[in-house]
Amino acid sequence: MTNRKPLNSLLVKPTGPDCNLACVYCFYRGKADLFEERAAHRMSDKVLEEMVEQVMTDGEESVSFGWQGGEPTLMGLDFFKKVVDLQKMYGRDGQTVGNGLQTNGWVIDEEWADFLNQYNFLVGLSLDGPDHIHDKYRVTRIGRKTWAHTVDVARLMLDHGVAVNALIVVNDYSWQFGREIYDFHKTLGIDFLQFIPCVEAAVGGSDHAAPFSASGEQFGRLLCDVFDRWREDFVDGWPTTSIRFFDSLFHLYVGLPPTECTLMPECGTYVVVEHNGDVFSCDFFVEPTWRLGNVLEDKLIDLLNGPRQGEFGRIKADLPAPCQDCKWVKLCLGGCTKDRTRVKADEGLSHFCEAYKIFFEHSDAFMRDLAGKWIERERLAQGEERRRQEEARRQAMSNIITPSHGMTGSKISRNDPCPCGSGKKFKKCCGR
Repeated sequence: MTNRKPLNSLLVKPTGPDCNLACVYCFYRGKADLFEERAAHRMSDKVLEEMVEQVMTDGEESVSFGWQGGEPTLMGLDFFKKVVDLQKMYGRDGQTVGNGLQTNGWVIDEEWADFLNQYNFLVGLSLDGPDHIHDKYRVTRIGRKTWAHTVDVARLMLDHGVAVNALIVVNDYSWQFGREIYDFHKTLGIDFLQFIPCVEAAVGGSDHAAPFSASGEQFGRLLCDVFDRWREDFVDGWPTTSIRFFDSLFHLYVGLPPTECTLMPECGTYVVVEHNGDVFSCDFFVEPTWRLGNVLEDKLIDLLNGPRQGEFGRIKADLPAPCQDCKWVKLCLGGCTKDRTRVKADEGLSHFCEAYKIFFEHSDAFMRDLAGKWIERERLAQGEERRRQEEARRQAMSNIITPSHGMTGSKISRNDPCPCGSGKKFKKCCGR
């Protein structure tokens, strides 16, 4: 089947909805009601091994695991050591594997940091910005503020060489401080930022957004502020900081596939495995409607390519009428499916529709110019590579001396590696 989706990434919730904090805007805490367990939710060794074996066996040459929660570090460090051992055990020759850990950092210590660095884990640290922003909603169960400890953990991991990305939730308060948030993380030493707009339904129904949610206009203003600060930070015409949304959008401008699923025509390019092995279409849709199966009973590759996951993916492509006539639809593609279904008052449009309109009007001209520069740079680089290869070929030909020339010297056999460095046999390359 030509359209069969590859199994190259997996999102895993090893502790389900369990967390050691109680962030006010967390969308996952309520998922505990879906499972029979009423105490701790923890992934068993049986589920872990079956899941890893399937990914390493049925997956691509390069695969990645995203470990999220709740709070995945509640599994303990020994669990993740076992993860790495299983990946090594079931991995094929030449196969590469990446691990991403999304964490609040609360339990990270020296031993954790050494491990994360040793095995090249990419850590997404939930850090919303300076203290007045982060502590607004990120608190413990007894209301204790978390910013100071989180910053200490960030510095600890950075000092140990861990690759750290900042996961920044944009809410009804933080949207005002785009530049301040950007500068805070840069000063801390984090150059990879992901701004995640927050929208959840109000308690008791989904007619309106919860009060901590950012509005479309608010998120749009933050994107513009961050964009302007990002531009100011360029060196020699190129960015020094990675903003995930900007990076993914830039891919669209230069004709490459976007790196964020929110900017793809359809969803459903990965699946989510919960702590008990249940498989769902997306971490925003861990609900009975979108339960696909269980890893102990089904093959992940089959669930990923099954009709139910295909149905889920096509929901995104079914755009409401206002989207179809919008000048920016080729850039936003309707936004995230979750943002179009959380709040009834949005009537099927993305809650952040206005944000995209504001931002694209603000950024489009600059992004087009930047894309043109990048395409030209790539063209010149490819030309230079072709020139280098041709020069190597000419040099190789000038060094080939055969008896028919009436000269003495080395003879290149037809079956010898071609001296131009192509890796082919001489008779299949320059010998032609």
